[in-house]
Amino acid sequence: MDLDPVLLARLQFAFTITFHIIFPAFTIGLSAYIATLEVMWLRTGREHYHLLARFWTKIFAVSFAMGVVSGIVLSYQFGTNWSRFSAVVGNVIGPLIGYEVLTAFFLEATFLGVMLFGWNRVPPWLHVLATVVVALGTLFSSFWILAANSWMQTPAGHAMKDGIVIPVDWLAIVFNPSFPYRLAHMVTAAYLTTSFVVLAVGAHYQLAGRHPEEARTMLRMAVGFIAIVAPLQAYIGDLHGLNTAKHQPIKVAAMEGHWDGSEPGAFHIVAWPNEKEGRNDFAISIPKVASLLITHDPNGLFPGLNSVPASDRPPVTMVFYAFRLMVLIGLAMIGTGWVGAWLWWRGRLFETDWFLRPAASVWWAVVKTTWMASVGTTGASCRSRVTRRSSRARSARCRTSGSLSTGSTLLSTAMRTKP
Repeated sequence: MDLDPVLLARLQFAFTITFHIIFPAFTIGLSAYIATLEVMWLRTGREHYHLLARFWTKIFAVSFAMGVVSGIVLSYQFGTNWSRFSAVVGNVIGPLIGYEVLTAFFLEATFLGVMLFGWNRVPPWLHVLATVVVALGTLFSSFWILAANSWMQTPAGHAMKDGIVIPVDWLAIVFNPSFPYRLAHMVTAAYLTTSFVVLAVGAHYQLAGRHPEEARTMLRMAVGFIAIVAPLQAYIGDLHGLNTAKHQPIKVAAMEGHWDGSEPGAFHIVAWPNEKEGRNDFAISIPKVASLLITHDPNGLFPGLNSVPASDRPPVTMVFYAFRLMVLIGLAMIGTGWVGAWLWWRGRLFETDWFLRPAASVWWAVVKTTWMASVGTTGASCRSRVTRRSSRARSARCRTSGSLSTGSTLLSTAMRTKP
């Protein structure tokens, strides 16, 4: 059986990026958390802040290394799996990724040595400074990577020449229409991810009765942060959704399972999209709520999936359910923060097992579903403004490398996957 090499290339890239995103999403927030702990240690002199900083620094070192290694694989796959895409947009994507290396990775690598090995070797203020610089470096890294990712969604500041993207305005390229929303949403998600990991570790030690002062410090810091920032993330997500509806309406239509753009959109709690027939075979819906969320008008209209050919639609079923799972987990995050804050206020946070036991085991779901909901990104981008200007560019970007065979894709995946 001859499998489709394009599908295999997508599966391979999806596997790699799903594995990779765990580490940058965690380390962006963890570096900021460690920096916060060290600043508090320097200001108060309380030893448990110092112990927590050293504890989490070890975890950061492993996670940072795994993020670097898996990120290198991603860079190679741009060339092996999507060589024609790289040929068309390399004049933009290449420099953006290069800027990330020059301004962020080199900065992190320079001060990471002091952060990891400088304990008791350099003055405390210098170690704190090194940790803060590493935290800033992770932010710079997210800035450039999200600039590249956002440009692929909402390209700007370029021209097409002979089917190749030529940079015209680098400020417009970097600060493209979706960049501010995507950056804010991703960085906040990274901080929340780390908060839930800290919450889980604190809950684990509290339940085990070990290191009680450190465990309670982690619980208080995590619950306080989640209670404030999780609702803020929902607001940022709403702004990001409005921006996506403006620039990538078909992606939003897939998230909502919305087929007919001539009627206000209902919010489907549960549905089964039929992509061949262009409708939902089954749905439990709340009328007009999707229009209210997307247009802030219950009678507002937004394009449906049937407004474009089937070949221009993202995979609807997966995006539809991943988005709902992401929203459900987002609400659970807000609930976790508020319930934890209430228990803290009542003086029962550290003794309530029904809160601590779930908190110690579900942190990993925060990141996965968010990225699953972005499955339709590449397909939608292939029909963006870049590709509408050049049929040659469209052909180049939406197909995998001509030299990539089914066998080579399978072999590459097998070599990198342990049994």
